Amino acid sequence: MPMLGTLALAASLLILDKMLRLFEVVADEGGPIGVIFRMLANLLPEYMSLAIPLGLMLGILFAFRKLATSSELDVMRAVGLGYTRLLRVPYLITLALVALNFVLVYFVQPVARYDYSRLTFELQSGALGASIKVGEFTTLEDRTALRIEESRDNGRELSGIFARVTQPDGDMLSISARQGQFLANEDEPNTIILRLTDGTIVQDQRAIPTPRVLSFASYDLPIDLPEIERFRTRGGAEKEYILPELLNLGWNENISEELRNQTLASLNFRLVEVLMMLLLPLLAVSLAIPPKRSSSTLGVFVSIVMVVAYHKVNQYGEDVAALGLVSPLVSLWVPFALFAALIGWMYWRVSYVPGGQAIGWLEKGAAVVAKRFMVIFRLLRFNGNRELAAKARAAHDAEQSRAA
Repeated sequence: MPMLGTLALAASLLILDKMLRLFEVVADEGGPIGVIFRMLANLLPEYMSLAIPLGLMLGILFAFRKLATSSELDVMRAVGLGYTRLLRVPYLITLALVALNFVLVYFVQPVARYDYSRLTFELQSGALGASIKVGEFTTLEDRTALRIEESRDNGRELSGIFARVTQPDGDMLSISARQGQFLANEDEPNTIILRLTDGTIVQDQRAIPTPRVLSFASYDLPIDLPEIERFRTRGGAEKEYILPELLNLGWNENISEELRNQTLASLNFRLVEVLMMLLLPLLAVSLAIPPKRSSSTLGVFVSIVMVVAYHKVNQYGEDVAALGLVSPLVSLWVPFALFAALIGWMYWRVSYVPGGQAIGWLEKGAAVVAKRFMVIFRLLRFNGNRELAAKARAAHDAEQSRAA
């Protein structure tokens, strides 16, 4: 349950942060609200690739921490159950999540990233349908200005309509109508019909010295929609390739060196991110065991910082390798080897050194800082109480002197 709770919490926080930005973008572009949830669904695989390792590590960490603080872990070790034996079931869960994360980062995430980019493009180009903002002028194809006072029934009933249409030869039509309705044009998909009711047309033409005013009961105004260019095919960015495509492009001599560098960087980045999960149970156990007669939660904080920091180092290594400045073996696999060596040392200290602590020096330092902070806090509170008491005595003496 701690693992699932952490997974849900991490994914929710990441999604909520992005949701606010998407609401602003969709509101500015005038697109439908439903596209926000489609875009968030395409972001979920990318967020899950980070939330799954965090949830796995914190789930194992909290489980071992509970055993340690309740002294059950001491009993298990006393009867011969070492940490390696106790990690069998956590490693079964880890292997299942590694397989899930492998599918996510190599197959689901690239396609979802492409779909997110496509939805963003269609939203900005108007392919998803741009709404006419009530009370504001909307320009279509740089020749039609439209303003609507009121809209009902999801835009099916319009009232208080004003339109100004400028022809290529400079002639202008100014139209006002009491009601209107948008209709589809089966013969011309790129043109819609705005059917107006009870209105007036003012024709301002060069050939006519005085504008002509016409009244109508019903008038169909054709409105040309902007042409929407087609979005690129998947694979325009190196992070949109799935595993077979990465393997095919990474060692293909017929493509540019820049594309090969980007492909190899992406391939190795995803691989180290997946393999890193195999180290998380060892890291969780190393940081879950607090010192004796202590309930410090410093290990939880350190574990999160280590995982997030390593993820950021990998992102930087991927960017450097994609530019061709450094080989992925150096920028990605050297940090992985150092991270693995550090975790191995921490696990050895906890498992095989009597009384050993992986972050004992941090625990001691944190304890010293906490004690000094409490001393300073108590001193400040004591001085504050003394000042308040002095002020109260002064006020009491002044009140007695006035009474006398």
